[in-house]
Amino acid sequence: MEIDSTFSPIDITISGLRAQGKNVELISSNVANAQVTDNGKGEPYRRLEAVLKTEDDGIGGVRIDEILPDMSDFPRISRPGHPDADEQGYVAMPNVNLSAEMINLTVATRTYQANAAILKRYQQMVETTLELLR
Repeated sequence: MEIDSTFSPIDITISGLRAQGKNVELISSNVANAQVTDNGKGEPYRRLEAVLKTEDDGIGGVRIDEILPDMSDFPRISRPGHPDADEQGYVAMPNVNLSAEMINLTVATRTYQANAAILKRYQQMVETTLELLR
């Protein structure tokens, strides 16, 4: 297997930082809209998910391939006085599970932190190398 060196460790790490930064934004949007019963189109907010894809046959960085809406059903709760309630008094709520979003946020944050730690270690290696060359 021949490895092309077009992506340096820094490029790979930065791509991970960018992808997880965007993932944190999506998760934050999901949490912020967890109670929005009308998105302006007559239906509740639909949860968004990031689909990550590797670059260059899996040996490069990572990027967000696409952002897809979660097409699962909207949960319905009984709120007879709510302005968006149907004839039976049920309101369709966003398909956002706050517990799952918090888990996803923890994973994305830890992944971001791991990439930042790699950058710090790389900087230390460069500084040590320069010190040895003096």
